[in-house]
Amino acid sequence: MRFLDDVIAGRNPVREALRANRPINKIMIAEGVLAGPLQEIYNSAREKNIPVQKVDRRRLEQLSAGDLHQGVIALASAREYVEVEDILDGVGPDQEPFLILLDEIHDPHNLGAILRTADACGAHGVVIPRRRSAALTPTVARSSAGAVEHVPVARVANMVQAMEGLKAKGLWIAGADAEGREVFWEARLDGPLALVIGGENKGLGRLIKERCDILVKVPMGGRINSLNASVAAAVLAFEVVRQRRKA
Repeated sequence: MRFLDDVIAGRNPVREALRANRPINKIMIAEGVLAGPLQEIYNSAREKNIPVQKVDRRRLEQLSAGDLHQGVIALASAREYVEVEDILDGVGPDQEPFLILLDEIHDPHNLGAILRTADACGAHGVVIPRRRSAALTPTVARSSAGAVEHVPVARVANMVQAMEGLKAKGLWIAGADAEGREVFWEARLDGPLALVIGGENKGLGRLIKERCDILVKVPMGGRINSLNASVAAAVLAFEVVRQRRKA
């Protein structure tokens, strides 16, 4: 059994990781006809809602660092994911929920930095999409400076549906957007809140924007018209802290 950073290589190691319900971000299978153990692994991953990607064998050889991959590699998570309900259940009786939702943050260093911010500002948890997003890899864990051990992270198949579910439970959804109608310090960001941060270079997706109750902006005075995603998350998250303390 070979572990290279977050890589599990080989049919039996991957199959046993699935049977043991080890947290897995993604499984990569060599392109070609699925049969035997590879078909079993593929079916098991799909049943567990684990993304499966078919790739060239050379990609598997690069990731396995020379170990026998037998046509399959699993990318394991640095920590187990939770459900959104688990995050809400962790909110104390004298607290109002505060979640940070991430719309396709791809850079693991950004995700790690946001987890660090979430811990520092007392957010109850972070929600990321299952696909098209950085996952909880060791790189994220290192970038979080240990915060990954303390901040629950939920991974959802559909962020829009997750937002609707939070709305149904009384949370206000605030999205960070350069074209937002209100400057962030003038908006109401106290009370039960989910703060949505968009991905690098793209911001919030259209459907995500449409589901937000409010869009807020960080005014920019220089020649660069946007902030790094993790910096924007920190600025807005601590405005939430400021308003809650003021209230």
